[in-house]
Amino acid sequence: MAVTHGEDTVFRGIDEVDWASMEHAYGSAADVPGLLRGLASPLPQEREAALDGMYGAVHHQGDVYDSTLASIPFLFTLAGRTGLPDRGGIVELLASIGGSEAGDDTAYGADDTEDGEDSQGLQSPDDLGDPGASGEDKHAMARAAVRAGAGLFLELVTDGDPEVRRAAPSALVRFHGEPPRVLALLSDRLRDEPDDAARLALVEALGLLARLYGSSAAPAVDRLVSLSGPAHDPGLRLAALGQLASCAADRLPQDLVPTVVGLLHTRSQRIRPAGEPVRTSSDTLLGSLRRMRPADEEGARLLRTLHQALGARTGDRIALLKGQLSSPNTADRCNAVWMSAGLFREWRGAYEEPVALIGEQLGSDEERLRSAAVSVLEFLFTLAAPAADRLAALVESGSASRGSGAATLDRPLKALARCGDARAVPALAEVLRHPGVPNETGYAIGYLGPSAAPLAPLLRKRLAEVPLDSHDTYDRAAPLLSALGALRYTEALPEVLRLLHGAPPELRLRDSLVTTVARTLGAFGPGARAAVPTLRDLLTGENAVAAADALRAVEGDPEEVLPALLGALDPERDAAGRRAAAEALGRIGAAAAPALPGLRRLAGSAEVWERTAAACALWDVAGDPGPVLPVFREAWRRNAYTRRTITACLVRMGGAGAPVHDLVRTELASPRRHRARSGGHGSHDVLDDELLLRDCRTALEAA
Repeated sequence: MAVTHGEDTVFRGIDEVDWASMEHAYGSAADVPGLLRGLASPLPQEREAALDGMYGAVHHQGDVYDSTLASIPFLFTLAGRTGLPDRGGIVELLASIGGSEAGDDTAYGADDTEDGEDSQGLQSPDDLGDPGASGEDKHAMARAAVRAGAGLFLELVTDGDPEVRRAAPSALVRFHGEPPRVLALLSDRLRDEPDDAARLALVEALGLLARLYGSSAAPAVDRLVSLSGPAHDPGLRLAALGQLASCAADRLPQDLVPTVVGLLHTRSQRIRPAGEPVRTSSDTLLGSLRRMRPADEEGARLLRTLHQALGARTGDRIALLKGQLSSPNTADRCNAVWMSAGLFREWRGAYEEPVALIGEQLGSDEERLRSAAVSVLEFLFTLAAPAADRLAALVESGSASRGSGAATLDRPLKALARCGDARAVPALAEVLRHPGVPNETGYAIGYLGPSAAPLAPLLRKRLAEVPLDSHDTYDRAAPLLSALGALRYTEALPEVLRLLHGAPPELRLRDSLVTTVARTLGAFGPGARAAVPTLRDLLTGENAVAAADALRAVEGDPEEVLPALLGALDPERDAAGRRAAAEALGRIGAAAAPALPGLRRLAGSAEVWERTAAACALWDVAGDPGPVLPVFREAWRRNAYTRRTITACLVRMGGAGAPVHDLVRTELASPRRHRARSGGHGSHDVLDDELLLRDCRTALEAA
């Protein structure tokens, strides 16, 4: 690998470092010198690959290793090497190694140097690479090392490379210990900076300064207020408003939303139109991320900052989205669709209007915009109903995968089915008429309710074709079984039993297949009486709980299945089996009284899901709220994912659950989705939250 820019000075001492004794995410750090030298390569692809390697191994997912620490002096030297391309990425890497904004311990006057001068004060690589330090210690050492070199960031704010000037301001704020000096420099640069993107970076740095230093940085807030005024260009004003929203919301204008929408439209008229050329980049993670960037990346960043800062102000955010989605500029509308995803996932609100506007984007000629709209509508389930007409039109136009053998279900069709719209049925029938059925099809059908009944014979036919001994037998059968169970299509009983009888013992995921088959038989109820002998045979095996639950549903006799369920409550059995047994006993009700000692023991388990399942079963079996409600209160607080289970039980409890209804009222009053508070971002989080709200209201009504 060729290296220019004076390797003798840039990498002086690099070969004296014992890299082989150090580690990174994938073992020995002996390759780190090659990565560092790659950052100085004259070839863009090699520089990008080297930076990709630094993030992928030396600073993997934010971790700091001894090799990370040993790299810091060389990274600073590279960042300060005038004329070296792509130094902006190196500055960003240094800032990431130094720690996130939330993790900074930077405070006013907290300068690591003894005399407060601008000396970089960098330690040698050997001093930094302490293999005996803990992970927390290494993060602290990295933060200290980057702060010790922060004097360089003062110089880089005026560097000749615009990309460096874009990366340097936030690094300067985060790691330099003299806020007044930093503020003065940022203000001076805002007057002189010719590059638009660098000016926005300076505005973001002012907001960061205000957040980190609070009242000590009040002049930064005043400067942001000034920058948000009509004397400045729309992009700069939008950036200033976004930063004000995050650090001084009380200084925002009263007419914030119309101001922002007006600025957005004015800005869009001045920038180049959408449809810019495809970006080319190397085949690296960083290259892939660059190719995925929005068409108007700057506009996306400006509005995303404002949306995130507004947080729970859903009324303002909805109004803002409506303005964005009404823009004549395609890139503005595409950005709005992606930003709506964050709003819908995290906050509760009346979203009919923005969802309908997202549906309007399905008629766009811009594929990127249509794809974004479908992606959002997919995870909204019933909340996508205002866009259902547009989805149906798209599906009926022939967009759906009809017998193509595609690995995935056509996304507009999937979104239409998930919102429970019967217009999805004809297209789903076309999909099911061909052997190559995408695995999601069965699960999507489950959301259609009785309107999907015409699909049952086709589901049965496809289930009959599932091979019994393939590596994907379970993957293909489970969705079909789920749909047939939801439709209670007992005519498919022979095909269901074929799987149970014919799957070989060594089949991949055989236990999961048997459990799913048993669940389907239970859903069939008395119509599955022909399966009783088979279910009885399973009562003594690994799938005893699932078989017992199904047998009870089919025959209605709890006496026969109680021994298997009582045995599954044994402390020596696996936790998942104990929880499933508790849930099955709860469905039996008062006839499961012999299980009460085991359920009471399980209600004291150290595992929150076991306690929750046992408490629900205790109510369903004994009807005594005394031992149940304390478990609910503690589980509700500890694990938000238990709330739907708890609330469903509170619905059954009626007035007996009143002592914990304060939890339910607080949940209904909260603007934030319950899984968002637990860091959830799954495809069903919005649906689960809407179902939780439904059950919360029902529980209060039932009382």
